[in-house]
Amino acid sequence: MVNSKEFAKRLEKVMQYYELSAAGFADKINVGRSSISHILSGRNKPSLDFVLKIVEQFQEVELYWLLNGKGIFPKSNTETSTPSSIEVENNSTQKPIQPSIEKSNSSATKNFSEAIQPTSSKKKIQKIVIFYEDRSFDAFEN
Repeated sequence: MVNSKEFAKRLEKVMQYYELSAAGFADKINVGRSSISHILSGRNKPSLDFVLKIVEQFQEVELYWLLNGKGIFPKSNTETSTPSSIEVENNSTQKPIQPSIEKSNSSATKNFSEAIQPTSSKKKIQKIVIFYEDRSFDAFEN
């Protein structure tokens, strides 16, 4: 979960780095000006759409740094980019799970969910999202 106060501090750093006022920043990422004000004041938490707009508009902003403070800002051009897309629920057709996992034990015939499911947990995997360096992603549902 995102700490709203810490997120607001990081958002302020981004605005200072790009020398943008709250209004200018809102215009740049195409959100209402009140959205910025409410997030900075701690009244509202950032939405997924809001975070994605920042990461898409400002290439130097690393998603993980923005969300939880891990990583660096601004990210350097020489480092490999980290995944910066987040799966958004939609009604589009999604690919079925068809993993190609190399197994060291060739007699293992478990399906994908069983292969990665913790044996001590009763939790079932619902969705796996794979993020690529080119900012695209694939989502697989069980």
